[in-house]
Formats: sequence, structure tokens, C-alpha cells
Amino acid sequence: MTNTPEKIVYTARAHVTGGRAGHAVSEDGVLDLQLTAPKETGGPGTGTNPEQLFAVGYGACFQGALGLVAKKAGVDASRSVVEVAVGFGPEGESFAITADIVARIPGVDDAQAQELVEAAHQVCPYSKATRGNVPVTVTGLGVAASEVA
Repeated sequence: MTNTPEKIVYTARAHVTGGRAGHAVSEDGVLDLQLTAPKETGGPGTGTNPEQLFAVGYGACFQGALGLVAKKAGVDASRSVVEVAVGFGPEGESFAITADIVARIPGVDDAQAQELVEAAHQVCPYSKATRGNVPVTVTGLGVAASEVA
């Protein structure tokens, strides 16, 4: 099953040269990044790497999906905090990634927080794109409002 939008309303474009040790710029110039491999993989670790960009993109997308499902459930998730850890490592003769998502949602208990993140995982475009290919875990934690920034 594919997840093709009914209508494309926005297209992001980027120009990348040099791969993991290169340069990336978005078409509009808002993103202009020097890419370097992390120290853990033998690189200098002085620039941004694809895993960081994936974690940021996934986190922002997931938080948007969380807001959508929370609103439908009558929960205000506007102060939620989403953390994404993207793992990178060898898989046979190539490489693969994993993603672990933790969402801290104020004003709900752990059980409701878990229900919300599982619902968000079903509608998040990044989750749809990775489903069946990238191991992803989602954890929802209910927290006191004072525990989030």
C-alpha cells in the first residue's frame, strides 16, 4: 500500500554535493549546511549529519501529528515535548537506521499519553514513510505541566 497524497500542496527541494562530507542548501536558501560525518563513524563531527536532520524532521512532523490526534481527543498537546533518537549502523554490506520517539505530554497519565503517541504514529507522514522498513519505537509519557518548557 502506498501513501500518496491526494494533492501535493508543498514540495521541499534541496541541492546536496559531497554526500555525508559535503554541503546542502534548500532551494529557498533558508537551510545552508555543512555536512560532516559524526566522530563515532570516523568523521570530524563538526557539522550537521543526515541522522540529525532526519531526527529533527521526524520530531517536528510527529509533534504536528500528535497535536492533531490530541485535539481530536480533547487534549491540549501544545506544550508537549518530542525527542527523537536516530540510530545509525551497519546492516550487512550497507547501513541502516532506527528511530526511538519519546513524547512528554502535560496533563495526561502515561496510559493516555501512550494512546496518543500510538495514534500519532499512525497518521504522521514520517511514520508512514518508515513503516515496515525502519524500526521505530514510540513512547508516550504523561507529565505535570511544570515539567515541560
